[in-house]
Amino acid sequence: MTAATDPFSASIIPFEVPEQMRAFAEKGVSQARESYAKFKDAAETHNGTVEAVFTCANKGASEYTAKLVEFMKANTSAQLDFAQQLFGLKSPAEALELWTGHTRTQLETFQSQAKELVELAQRVAAETAEPIKASASKFYKPAA
Repeated sequence: MTAATDPFSASIIPFEVPEQMRAFAEKGVSQARESYAKFKDAAETHNGTVEAVFTCANKGASEYTAKLVEFMKANTSAQLDFAQQLFGLKSPAEALELWTGHTRTQLETFQSQAKELVELAQRVAAETAEPIKASASKFYKPAA
């Protein structure tokens, strides 16, 4: 084959893109770059938000578990003290009095502990939701 008949040779007239097509393509590429940059920023923001949510939730779960263990220790100690006091009693009347007092004290303690756990759970839930609220407020403006 000779260079004149070779369709891939340099002797073929180069193809020129019309100016309007070139401008249209450049505009499309520019818009695609802008959209990608916006998407990338949003994705990075959302990744940070998800990380903050999981960090808060993990911290809150640890705090809640520690509080449960604390309550378990206190309640177990109270039960052992009660059992020890029962062995030192001399009459059924003393036993009934001790039992009644212990039951009242334990019910008050359980109510107090339940209230504390509810407050802790509410605080943890609010702290965990805060990064989501902050992120949403950046993207969505409240209605007037």
